[in-house]
Amino acid sequence: MRESYDEGQAAGRLKVSVAAWRWAVASGLVPAADAGPGQWSRTVVQAADAEGIRAALPGPVGAWWAAERLTEALGSPLPYGRPPVTATAVGHLVRAGLLAYLGGDPATPDVHPDQVAALARRRDLPAFLDRHVPLGPDQAAHRLGVRRTEWDQVVRLGWIAPTGTVTIDYKRHGGWTTVPLYSGQDIALLPITRPSVDWRALRALAPGRRSPLAALDPLGPGPEGDTVLLAEVARIAGVGRAAVVNWRRRHPDFPTPVAGTDVHPRFARPAMVAWLLAHDKIAVPTGVASATLVLWSDEEGERRFRLDDPLLELADDDADEDRLSGWTTDDAADALAVLTATGDGGGVSVRRLTAPGTPPLAVPGRVQVIDRFRSGSGALRLTLAWPAGLRGTAAPRTGTRPADGLTRHAVPYTAPGQGCACARQACGGLIPAPYCPEHGRTAEPAMEWHPAGGVRCTHLARPATPAPA
Repeated sequence: MRESYDEGQAAGRLKVSVAAWRWAVASGLVPAADAGPGQWSRTVVQAADAEGIRAALPGPVGAWWAAERLTEALGSPLPYGRPPVTATAVGHLVRAGLLAYLGGDPATPDVHPDQVAALARRRDLPAFLDRHVPLGPDQAAHRLGVRRTEWDQVVRLGWIAPTGTVTIDYKRHGGWTTVPLYSGQDIALLPITRPSVDWRALRALAPGRRSPLAALDPLGPGPEGDTVLLAEVARIAGVGRAAVVNWRRRHPDFPTPVAGTDVHPRFARPAMVAWLLAHDKIAVPTGVASATLVLWSDEEGERRFRLDDPLLELADDDADEDRLSGWTTDDAADALAVLTATGDGGGVSVRRLTAPGTPPLAVPGRVQVIDRFRSGSGALRLTLAWPAGLRGTAAPRTGTRPADGLTRHAVPYTAPGQGCACARQACGGLIPAPYCPEHGRTAEPAMEWHPAGGVRCTHLARPATPAPA
C-alpha cells in the first residue's frame, strides 16, 4: 500500500483535479507536505475532504484574465506612466508566493479568481506591483513616462541596473532573445534620486528630438562613480542642507563618505537612497499627481475629467490667461474639445478644479482648449485656458453635501481694501453683495466685488427654482 503521494497521486486518489489539490494546499484546506518535499502521507490524503476541495475551486482562471482584472483595478483610464498588467506579471506574482500556482505554463500560470480579486481590492496595488513585478525596457519607459530612447540612455549612464533577465521568443523578429528586467521601485525612484534631471521636459519631448541625456557621460566604475554631496542629498529628500547635517550627526547608521573631503564629503548614492528610504525621509512614488476638472455646460450639465501630472500656471495680471495642462486620453481630449468649442467657450464653466498645491478653483465661463500635444512616447498632453480675471475659489463642501459651485473668494490681484468684509480670508478685497440680478437671493453671498474687475455673479449653476420676486 502506498505510504506517500505527490500532488498528482493525491488528486487521483481523491478524484479531484490537480489544480483543486494545489489550491487546497495553498488555502490550508489540507496540511502542507508532511512526507518530504511535494509529498503527503497516506494519513493526510485519506483525511482530506474531497467534496470540500472540489467546492473550493469552481475553476482556475488564466493569467490573461487575471492580468485584465488587475489592470482594471488600477483605474480606467490607466494613470499616466502606469503600464497595464501582463500575463507574465501574474507569473512573477506566483513565483513570489503571492498567488497560488494552479497549473498551465509557469510563465503565464492559472490562478484562483478569489486571490486575484483580493489583490485587486488592495489600496496599495500600484506600490504592490512596483515591489514585486519587474519590468522590461519598453514597460520601464512607459512606467517612467518617457520614450524608449530616454530609457536606453538611463541604462547607458548606469543610473539603473537589471535585477534579472527573461528569454522571449520574438518569432519573426529575431527568435529567442534575452531581455533584461528592472525593478519597478527603482524605476519609480529615478525622478527622486536624480533631481538634477528635468523629468517633465523629458516626458514632453516631441518625436524625433535628440535626448538631452545623450550629452551626459556614464558613471565611472566602483563606489566612487555615483556619489552625492550633502546638498544633493537635501534635494533628494526635499529638505535644507542643515537638516541633512543634523541627520548625519544624530544617526549612527548614517552612511560613511566614500570620497571627497572632510568639508565636502561625498556619499555613495545607492547607500544614501537606501538610508533615506529606511528612515522614511523619502517614499517610493506610485505615480504622478492628477487634477480633477469638473466642467458645467447648459447643454450637457456636469462633466468630470482627470488630467495627470498637471501644470497650473496662474497669471499675475487679471488681463492675462490662466493655463492648465496635463496628460489625458484621446477620448477625454475629444470630449473636452467638443465641450469647449461652442462660440468663445462662454457657455462652459469650471465648476471645480482640484489640483495639487492650490485651493479648489472655479471659473464662470470662457474655458477653451488651446493646445493638444503628442509626445514622442505617444502620450497626449492637453492645455486649457481661461481669462485670469474670472478665476475664483470654489465653495467648500459642507458636511456630506457637495459644493454647489459658489465662488466664495476670488484670487487677489490687489491688496485687500478697508471695506473687505472678510479680512482673514485670502480674498484680495472682495466684498459680498446680498443680491444678484439673475439669481436673486438664492445664495449667500450671491455676488462679490473685485477692485479690478467690478461686480460679478458667483453662482456657477442656475438655481433649481425661480428666485423670489
